[in-house]
Amino acid sequence: MYLSNRFFWLFGSVAALFALAYPLGWLFPLAQTALIVALALTVADAALLYGRRPKIVCERILNPVFSLSDPNPVTLHLENQGNVFYRATIADELPFQFQRRDFEVELSLPPRAPRKVEHHLTPFSRGVYSFGNINVFVATRLGLLERRLIFGQTQDVTVYPSIIQMKRYELRAMRQIAHETGIKKMRRIGHSYEFEQIKNYVQGDDYRSINWKASSRRAALMVNQYEDERSQQVYCIVDKSRVMRMPFEGLSLMDYAINTTLAISNIILKKQDKAGLLTFSDVIGATLKAERDTSQLSRILEALYREKERPGESNFELLYEAVRRLIGARSLLLLFTNFESSYALERAMPTLRRLNRSHLLVVVFFENTEIRRLAQEDVQKTADIYRQTVARQFLQEKKEMVQKLRQYGIQAILTKPQDLTLNTINKYLELKSRGLI
Repeated sequence: MYLSNRFFWLFGSVAALFALAYPLGWLFPLAQTALIVALALTVADAALLYGRRPKIVCERILNPVFSLSDPNPVTLHLENQGNVFYRATIADELPFQFQRRDFEVELSLPPRAPRKVEHHLTPFSRGVYSFGNINVFVATRLGLLERRLIFGQTQDVTVYPSIIQMKRYELRAMRQIAHETGIKKMRRIGHSYEFEQIKNYVQGDDYRSINWKASSRRAALMVNQYEDERSQQVYCIVDKSRVMRMPFEGLSLMDYAINTTLAISNIILKKQDKAGLLTFSDVIGATLKAERDTSQLSRILEALYREKERPGESNFELLYEAVRRLIGARSLLLLFTNFESSYALERAMPTLRRLNRSHLLVVVFFENTEIRRLAQEDVQKTADIYRQTVARQFLQEKKEMVQKLRQYGIQAILTKPQDLTLNTINKYLELKSRGLI
C-alpha cells in the first residue's frame, strides 16, 4: 500500500483544522467531522483497491536487437479488463546502461479500453541490456491510496552496431545511383586474377599470355584471355586503441567507426565488391578476409559486435605485417583512426606510406567538434582569447595533417564524427567512379 499526495493533502488539511481549533473553539466539531470523513474515504478507497485484484494486464513489446546510437521503439500495452475506473502510473525497470531512474508514465484506464504507451531508447554502448519488471501503480477515482502491480517482463536485448543507419544509407546510396544517367557497363580485356577463356592467337595478342600446353595439343598458338576483376577487395581497418575511446555526444570514436564500417560494408557488397575487416591496436583483433557471399555481412556484424576498446597505443608496424599476411591482391583500405597531433602522424607515416605503395589507402580521422565550438565562441576576457587561439592552432594542425598525407599520395578524410558514415560512403563511390579501385 502506497500513500498518494492526495492522502497527505487531505490529512494535512484535517490537522490544520485541529490546530486552528485551539484558538477558535467553534472549529473543533468541524475538525472532528472532517477527520471522520477522511478516515471513511480512506477505508472506502482501500476496499476498492484491495477487495479484489484489479483486472489489469500489461505487456512490453520491443525488438530483440537494438541498434547502437539510434532511437529504438519500446511499446507498453495495458488493458483494464474489469469494471472499475483506475488511474495508473507505469514505472518500467530499464537497463542500467541507460541510467534512467525517473521513467514514469501516467494515464487513465477506463474499463475495457486498451492503452498503448510508446517511447524510444538510445543505447550508446554495445552489449546485452536487461529489462526488469513493469511496475504499475493503480489508484481509484478517490486517489488516496495506490496499489503496486508487478508484471514479470524480464527481457534481454542485444545492442548491435547501427543496423538502422546501415539501411538508411543503403537506400540513399542506391537512390543516388538509380538517378545517374549515361552509365553503361564496359568490359575491358586485361591481365588480372579472373580467367575468362583460351582462344587462338591473333596478331597483337600479348605473347606472355600464350598457353604452351594448349598450343601443343592443338598444334597452334593458343593464348589465355582474362577480364578485369569486377569484384574489387575493400577492407575496413578499425583502430581500437586508446585514441578511439574519446566520446562525442555519448558515443566513442570507435563506435562511430564501427557503425560506419557496417554501413560501408553493406554498400560495398551491394556494389558487387568484396568486403573485409581488420581491427588492431597493440594486438591484432578481428580479421575477416574479403568475400562477396551472402553471409559476409552477418560475419562482419558479429565481429564488430564483439570488439572492445583497448588502453594501449596503436602499433602500425603490427598492422603492416597483418595486412601483408591477410591481403594478397591490391585492395582499397579504409583506415579508421585518429591523430591528435602532427607528432603522432609522423610516427605512423612510414608505415602508412608502405601500405599505400601496395594498396590504395584512405586514412579517415576525426575533427574535434568541441574544440571547433570553442574556436567559434565569442570572447570576452583575455583568457578566452588565449583558449581560442590554441583551439584554432589545433584545428589548423589537423588541416596540415590532411595536406601531409595527400603530399605522399595517401587519400585522407577529416570529418566530424556525426558525418563519418556519409563522408566515407561518398569517398568510396568517388574512388570507384574514377576507376581507382
